[in-house]
Amino acid sequence: MREKPARPRKLQIKPSRSSALISLLVLCSAAVFSTGCAVRRRPSFGWGTAVQARPKLPTMSAGGDETSVDTGPELKLVILPPPSTIAAARGVPPRPRGAPGSSAENNGSGKPEAPFIVPELRAEETTAAKLQTSRSLGVAERNLEATRGRSLNAAQTDLASKVRSFVSEARDAARVSDWIRARDLAKKAQVLSEELAKSL
Repeated sequence: MREKPARPRKLQIKPSRSSALISLLVLCSAAVFSTGCAVRRRPSFGWGTAVQARPKLPTMSAGGDETSVDTGPELKLVILPPPSTIAAARGVPPRPRGAPGSSAENNGSGKPEAPFIVPELRAEETTAAKLQTSRSLGVAERNLEATRGRSLNAAQTDLASKVRSFVSEARDAARVSDWIRARDLAKKAQVLSEELAKSL
């Protein structure tokens, strides 16, 4: 008798539970994916056999009995009278009347003058603002004088008109003692006039 040689344990293959579970999951998922949404079912109602149906209207009986036909609820139209003009006139307050010598009539333009608020300045601030305003206006007017008699292009003409506008607004602000505004407008006129003088 021959003896069978013993095999080492490493070479023996034993199925384990985890590999059996994995193979079972793979087979189930393959079955689910292969039969999923790929099957299309035909609709149970065929549109080719559909027929348009028309409603049947109730027919009147031969005896002429009209009471059997339901006509629905009877609707009545109610028209209300228009509102009284006397009641409407009482609801509106009278329009206020202006004083006989109002500023809108004195203006001649029909627009009332806009109110303005002049900031209060200390004496030193007022003196400094007056001085700066007069210096800036002097520079702007000298630069405008330099443009007289010269032919200006469109950009230079626009600059000159803006400088004149700022000069007149600065003088109006100085007339009402708004020295902050007058100083700012005069400074704008000076800067624009210097730009105009450089472009000549």
